[in-house]
Amino acid sequence: MGDNKPNLIIGNLYLIPTTLGDSAPLEVLPYSVKQKIESIQHFIAENEKTARRFIKKISPSKSQPDLHFEHLNKFTDPAEIPGFLDPCIHGLDVGLLSEAGCPGIADPGADVVRIAHEKKIQVVPLVGPSSILLALMSSGMNGQSFAFNGYLPIDAAERTKMIKTFERNSREFGQTQIFIETPYRNDKLIVELLKRLQPETRLCIAVDITLESEYIATKTVREWNKIQLELNKRPAIFIIQA
Repeated sequence: MGDNKPNLIIGNLYLIPTTLGDSAPLEVLPYSVKQKIESIQHFIAENEKTARRFIKKISPSKSQPDLHFEHLNKFTDPAEIPGFLDPCIHGLDVGLLSEAGCPGIADPGADVVRIAHEKKIQVVPLVGPSSILLALMSSGMNGQSFAFNGYLPIDAAERTKMIKTFERNSREFGQTQIFIETPYRNDKLIVELLKRLQPETRLCIAVDITLESEYIATKTVREWNKIQLELNKRPAIFIIQA
């Protein structure tokens, strides 16, 4: 006799981008993101409170009590992560939300995506803003070969060494170097960059991307040294090309 078991329907994992700040979601996100959020009840997010606020903002009529959240942050036990995708196994879609921008890019969501592939769950990325790519697009630097290096080391000596390495790699390989910093250390980093980089190295500073306070400028280190710039705690992307 043949196998009469019905084919199991597996839900999808949707990678749901969010805004990069307190802006109207549909000014920077396509309507398809709103439509998908309205059809999903199970979400994975770094912070449930901010995730709920974003969902309410993009879909005010969606019932908040019906939503289910799994928390993915530095306190999450890695052994728990595979279970976050159990709804998919039972035919339900799951949404992976970033705190800001696109899931999996400078974001812990990559672990969930890897497990989804291992479980043969379809991964569906939705279109949204990535501060890293938007900054690169706006920098005027090499978009054919570039490296995103994440955060710089906290240790002063290691940070200086890393800055020099970025500049050397950019010069030797023609490769644009992108990195970020914890916002409250922005201004100290700018001082460090202007002190350590060569005068003709180009530096792009991109702040508050997609917000009304957006500021993006590319200048040589020599030119930046003539400007008094204070970012304070505004989210920023730094790009260099020697």
